Amino acid sequence: MLVVNRYRVAAGEADEFEGAARRALAALGARPGFVAGQVGRNVDDPDLWVMSTRWQSVGAYRRALSAYDVKLNAIPLMYQAIDEPSAFEVLLEQTGDRVAAFASDRAPDNLGRPGRA
Repeated sequence: MLVVNRYRVAAGEADEFEGAARRALAALGARPGFVAGQVGRNVDDPDLWVMSTRWQSVGAYRRALSAYDVKLNAIPLMYQAIDEPSAFEVLLEQTGDRVAAFASDRAPDNLGRPGRA
């Protein structure tokens, strides 16, 4: 599972945001099922930041959100994110020269098509 949160951060608040993001990643990274996390800034729009995390499963991510340290250090930062969908299931992944395809966890979608297999 992939979680992507985008943020608008004024130039004068970048250092404070980076510190909060570091604490959030540390709290999330200590939870079972955490795979990796990154924080970055857009190269063309320096006020646009992103925090992305990878999880073994949706359940691992949801359980992580209920941990005390995450509630203290990550949730406040997540509330500052741009209001848009942020959780995505991974369907394709390139590793070296290999592409892996994963089945969707979704039931048939809203258009009546079956979920991906």
